Amino acid sequence: MSTVASPQAAQVEPAEETFLASHLRLEGARKIAAHQLRSRIVLAMVMVGLVYGLIGLRLSYFGVLEPSGSATRMLADHTTSARRPDLVDRNGVTLATDINTASLYAEPRRIVDADEAVEMLARVLPDLDIEESYRRLTSNAGFVWLKRELTPSQQARILAFGIPGIGFRSETRRFYPKGSLAAHIVGHVNIDNVGIAGLEKYIDDRGLRDLRSAGFTLHQALEPIRLSIDARVQHFVRDELEKGMERYAAIAAGAVVLNVHTGEIVAMASLPDYDPNRPVDALKKDRLNRMSAGLFEMGSTFKAFTIAMGLDSGKVDITDRFDASRPLRIGGFTINDFRGKKRALDVPEVFIYSSNIGAAAIADRVGIDGHRDFLHRIGLLDRMDFELPEVAAPVEPAEWKKITSVTVAYGHGVTTTPLQTAMATAVLVNGGRLIQPTLFPRSREQADAIAVQVLRPETSEQLRYLMRLNVEKGSGRRAEVEGYRVGGKTGTAEKVVNGRYSSDKRFNAFLAAFPVDDPQYVVLVIIDEPKPEKGVGGATAGLNAAPMVANIIRRSAPVLGVLPVFGVPEAAVLVSR
Repeated sequence: MSTVASPQAAQVEPAEETFLASHLRLEGARKIAAHQLRSRIVLAMVMVGLVYGLIGLRLSYFGVLEPSGSATRMLADHTTSARRPDLVDRNGVTLATDINTASLYAEPRRIVDADEAVEMLARVLPDLDIEESYRRLTSNAGFVWLKRELTPSQQARILAFGIPGIGFRSETRRFYPKGSLAAHIVGHVNIDNVGIAGLEKYIDDRGLRDLRSAGFTLHQALEPIRLSIDARVQHFVRDELEKGMERYAAIAAGAVVLNVHTGEIVAMASLPDYDPNRPVDALKKDRLNRMSAGLFEMGSTFKAFTIAMGLDSGKVDITDRFDASRPLRIGGFTINDFRGKKRALDVPEVFIYSSNIGAAAIADRVGIDGHRDFLHRIGLLDRMDFELPEVAAPVEPAEWKKITSVTVAYGHGVTTTPLQTAMATAVLVNGGRLIQPTLFPRSREQADAIAVQVLRPETSEQLRYLMRLNVEKGSGRRAEVEGYRVGGKTGTAEKVVNGRYSSDKRFNAFLAAFPVDDPQYVVLVIIDEPKPEKGVGGATAGLNAAPMVANIIRRSAPVLGVLPVFGVPEAAVLVSR
């Protein structure tokens, strides 16, 4: 039986198909949308992961990278905050200390208006470099310094402005309460409180810099470092040098007071000097520390060493006589005396009349090798073992000939430092022991442990006699200080100008010891290019350096505890001739 579809059924079937197709399309769209959403979510997650990964890699890179730029400045805040130990004299007087200060910085990225910020800062800081400050404030740096070491009032006024991006960091600043009193000894630091000269540099070189870098001295109060210097004697020395330079119209002067038994430097100054609180002046050419870093021909002071050499060698006796009646001619050179006696002179007369001819004859008797070896033995021609970084090495001829030995005998032909000359003078009077000088306290026992016997005690005794005789009867009369029995030797050296010795430019020195029968201290004064005083016919060391030494001893001896002795016959304290 055949089945025939009704017209109604035929009409329903197409409608169902349409609905079904529409439903399928909707489901497909939903699946596509869901897939796209999942893809976008995954992509976003990947992107976020990549960003954080890049940030992590960047942080790791910075972690192994050496700090520089603004990072270094940020770290510098801790370094410059590290404190330094105070420097005090032997009696506890402060010569150098740290004080708290504030330094101005900026974070350029937080600056709203650089023009306005610079204008406001310039009202308080008139020396501010406006162009440079504007350049820094408009840079991309995260941190820049604008001004170091502000005063409290400057800091308060800038704070009152409330400038966004401007701040302060606490630092320590080195302060020298005594100013230029001991400038060349103490030295100075740079803007970051790091020692760059004198004992300040010595202390850093001995380990303080490493401790600071490691943070061990951060904000800690370190024990003061005591020096051998006596601030009172230092004042007397510097004051007399100033007066002497003015009185004799000299271009420079220097002096040292040295303990002959310990090597302690009680005072040492070189003028012109500078104020360590304004160390820019230290760079000027004439601010050299002439006492330890200056090299000079020390002139007739060397005759004391020449005579000591002759006596110590056993080849010269104090009663020996030398013909000084006529000039001495050696290898085409003529050696003469300044105001010579034109007769034979015994050893004491060679000393007190400062005879070039007599000194040359003594050196000739000892011989070239013996002469050179002796000067090295007493420390005159070797670089000193000394705390200051500013120490010069003496200069001597590469080859010594007879004419070299003869001229060195009276102080020409080799250059050494005045401090070494004082050290060698201590050898002449302390019993013949070489003791390296120091700027730190040293006991007699400690000095004995490092002393080297380089002269016979008998030679030292004879030199003390000759030095006292020279102050009594020779060129050192103006160094006499009543009650203190001063002994000494003058030195007047012509300066070398354009390769030739100048007759009108002198470098003068006077070395002294007191009390000469039992010496405690050596005093050496140098004065560069002194001029004759009005009404005085010359400008030799006996006329300027000697009275400067006398003034220093007169003022310093009571402070140093050296008591004057009056009414004792000189014969009781001098070696018999």
